[in-house]
Amino acid sequence: QVQLVESGGGLVQPGGSLRLSCVASGLTFDYYAIGWFRQVPGKEREGISCISSSDSNTYYADSVKGRFTISRDNAKNTAYLQMNSLKPEDTAVYYCNARLSYANYWGQGTQVTVSS
Repeated sequence: QVQLVESGGGLVQPGGSLRLSCVASGLTFDYYAIGWFRQVPGKEREGISCISSSDSNTYYADSVKGRFTISRDNAKNTAYLQMNSLKPEDTAVYYCNARLSYANYWGQGTQVTVSS
């Protein structure tokens, strides 16, 4: 049974930082590209960052470029999203995604709230 479990969300003031973690089980983690998405109620889920299986390629949406950093530790079956200089508009539920051409898995999400 494949599981992706996100953690690290919470309440942070504008300008603050959080690090999200995504721990995977039940799959061969280093085969999968990992993405981070976020969703605000009433809006579509937005892809904000992803990292290739080999860790050699990363992508960032313009909205987070220069502030967020994605990484992975294949030995720990874990992906991370370091979020710096957080803004109120970053408030959302953040989801981890593991993807192959024939498989696609999601975590349950972790809430990030940026507010003073």
